[in-house]
Amino acid sequence: MERDHEKAELDIGQVERQKTQLSDAIDGDVDEEEGKKIIWRIDRRLVVLVGVLYCVSLMDRTNLSAAAVAGMNEELHLTGNRYSVITLLFFVTYMIFQPPSTVVIRKVGPRIFLSTITLAWGAVMIGFGFSPSYQVLLALRLVLGAFEAGYFPGCVYLLSTWYTRYEVGRRYSVFYLLGCVASACSGILAFGLMQMDGLAGISGWRWIFIIEGVITCLLASLGYWLLVDFPDSTRKSWRFLTERESAWIVRRVNADRGDVTVPKFSIISFLKGGLDLRVWAYGLIAFCSNTLTYSLAYFLPLILYTNLGFSRGASLCLVAPPYAFSGIYMYLIGWVGDRHRVRGPILVLNMVIALIGLPILGWHSNNGVRYFGSFLVTAGATTNIPVSLAYQANNIRGQWKRAFASASWVGFASLGGIAGSLVFRSQDAATGYRPGLYACIACCLLTILIVCVLDTTFFFDNKKADRGEKELETSHEEYQPDFRYTY
Repeated sequence: MERDHEKAELDIGQVERQKTQLSDAIDGDVDEEEGKKIIWRIDRRLVVLVGVLYCVSLMDRTNLSAAAVAGMNEELHLTGNRYSVITLLFFVTYMIFQPPSTVVIRKVGPRIFLSTITLAWGAVMIGFGFSPSYQVLLALRLVLGAFEAGYFPGCVYLLSTWYTRYEVGRRYSVFYLLGCVASACSGILAFGLMQMDGLAGISGWRWIFIIEGVITCLLASLGYWLLVDFPDSTRKSWRFLTERESAWIVRRVNADRGDVTVPKFSIISFLKGGLDLRVWAYGLIAFCSNTLTYSLAYFLPLILYTNLGFSRGASLCLVAPPYAFSGIYMYLIGWVGDRHRVRGPILVLNMVIALIGLPILGWHSNNGVRYFGSFLVTAGATTNIPVSLAYQANNIRGQWKRAFASASWVGFASLGGIAGSLVFRSQDAATGYRPGLYACIACCLLTILIVCVLDTTFFFDNKKADRGEKELETSHEEYQPDFRYTY
């Protein structure tokens, strides 16, 4: 009993120290009311803008399914496994160019780096609309992957530097929620652009690429002026925070996890993050979750059209409701996770929801009920993307380890994109794409297993730290004695 009492006192003391540190950071020269206004300004400027640009990023990489339904497969003779090859080739260069992106964005700055690659992939998208053959389409997908590679890891890393550990989950949810808007609206937008078929002698599926590419280029120009830099950077952001306000952000983030200061870059410091096996476990979670999300993005319209019997137009429009539902669910889950400081159980819950939806989508005799199954699968799979990002971000300290972990997470997510491109094969259409469904079920089960193992190790490591037997997340940077893992 005495030992339990001592543990309780230690836990209470830890919480009080954390509150005191954050209070000191806030009370410096910014009161609570002004602090809330500063955070709200960051939310409006940073989270919304990177989310909107990610919206067009997802739209540009996944609009192949809409083009396929609109007639691209027939015009370019994409028979056999050609469609699957086109979808997966994107991830070859996407995966190769991701690891250095978090280093480059630190050196060049988010405003120049993110807006430049967005403009570049927008130009490539316009080129898709003039592709004369399957071979040209392959080459353009490779180039598109190279330009888009740096965006997602760069944004994830940038967001993690502006917010404390238990603020970032909801911000990741909003960031990815805007991506869900892209998935929800892309089918409806594609259906509208299909109606331009024959205009200027150009097919409807080509207009999908051309118009969406032009929209991307315009948003890239907006990003050049409005994107913001890291809070500790001396580079100026146009009409954003003052030096005093930025210093306040740096203090409060440093009080939360003690890793705001960026050590000088060295390849050893960067790669050292790979020595932690948990970093690779986070990557496996990303692989499993993205296998589900990309398989849905690339094949849900085709499943609705070829397997559930909906018309071309209906198949494109019916993609929207599952993603709209996912967006609402995602935000609520992000709020719950931040409010109650929990990550692992939410990851498990989402995969259980997907596990319920997959058999319904694949095996029920009624097509309407099968369509309902797509709501559950989409909600469970897509919501796990921001939750797994927050899970990783909450349990890592150190700028270069964070950069390595972000790059490795997205690298494994890219492998999931490749897997998602292959699990639903054209030859399986007659069976209801059941082999693909089996693969998705296996990914759900593997995620649940990994999270249970990680949370168990977190629990015991936190107990050891409470007793003073172990120091958590130590590195060459300043040690943070109050740091504890988040389950």
